[in-house]
Amino acid sequence: MTFSGIQARIKLNRNELSGAFGDIGTDLPLIVGMLLATDLSMTNVLIVFGVLQIMTALVYGIPMPVQPLKAVALIVITQKISGDIILGGGLAIGLIMLVLSLTGLLNWLNRIIPRTVIRGIQLGLGLQLCLVALKDYIPSGQQAGYILAAAGFLIGILLLGNRRYPPALFILALGAVYIFLFKADQLLSLQISVPRMTLPEIKTDSILTGMVLLALPQIPLSLGNSIFATRQLVTDYFPEKKMNVKHIGLTYSVMNIISPFLGGLPVCHGSGGIAGHYTFGGRTGGSAFIYGLFFLAIGLLFGSNSPESLLIFPKSLLGILLLFEGIALILLVKDIITDKRMFFIATVVGLCAIGLPDGYLVGLVIGTALFYLSPEFVLKHFGKH
Repeated sequence: MTFSGIQARIKLNRNELSGAFGDIGTDLPLIVGMLLATDLSMTNVLIVFGVLQIMTALVYGIPMPVQPLKAVALIVITQKISGDIILGGGLAIGLIMLVLSLTGLLNWLNRIIPRTVIRGIQLGLGLQLCLVALKDYIPSGQQAGYILAAAGFLIGILLLGNRRYPPALFILALGAVYIFLFKADQLLSLQISVPRMTLPEIKTDSILTGMVLLALPQIPLSLGNSIFATRQLVTDYFPEKKMNVKHIGLTYSVMNIISPFLGGLPVCHGSGGIAGHYTFGGRTGGSAFIYGLFFLAIGLLFGSNSPESLLIFPKSLLGILLLFEGIALILLVKDIITDKRMFFIATVVGLCAIGLPDGYLVGLVIGTALFYLSPEFVLKHFGKH
């Protein structure tokens, strides 16, 4: 790739800077939660996470950020899974996705799963993100949190889509002012030190245990959101890109095969991440590149501090960023909303996703079945026989 080619794929400007932090409301709390629940090295986790963002930016040239795996994060945080099993599970996830990609199963599934089901998955994820923002993040700072959230929401509404004054920059600036006024002591207490990365040893039994505990619950969610919904969203936002699910599956698998050997978290692509970066201004790989530099810098400079120190930024403002990301996903259903049957299927899928155990898998199966059993489909394909 030539230098001019990189410049076209990686633009560094205020809009890319704004878009870079469109998904931080999802990523940062999950990363901190996993670091608090396990014995993984914060230095390794942050540096690897940053490097993977940069690699993805160079590969795709669009806002295709890397995210922690959500099902894995939930299990790790609630069950206190040890670091070696997390690394083994990440490797297992990468190997499974590699097999699915190379055998053509991803392409086959992508052909049979209708777009209305993908819209339902995006609807469910959007609702889930909005609920987390409204019920957990925004109320966390009590009265001050509500005031910050109201100010951040107003900024977002007034500047949303403004290419000259991207909204996330002003929301982040508001948070920075709050930190300097009310959390200066926490900021000054951060220690800057030379990072020490230690490479872990991954044992066979950790891979097998991680496959059972982490990979099997994660893969259905990854198929629905990280692969199929992500490809659909790339098509929505960047129709000129001829993206296929095999390409996405391969980068997903390679990241998770590399990451464990460097002490990094299991990661994925995600439609929510793209929506967040795009909503706040990202249009090239520059937003993911900047986002990667951010985590790389934190890991290199502050990796020796406690994971809680990463949450110095007001959680209520992270909630506002998360809320806009969720709304952007919900609004994608607009292209089927006039078709009552398709909208009904998408709604069923979305409700399954947020309301049932393994809801994304259940919604995927039920929605696909409803589509192929619909009278319109049956009459169209079998009515003449």
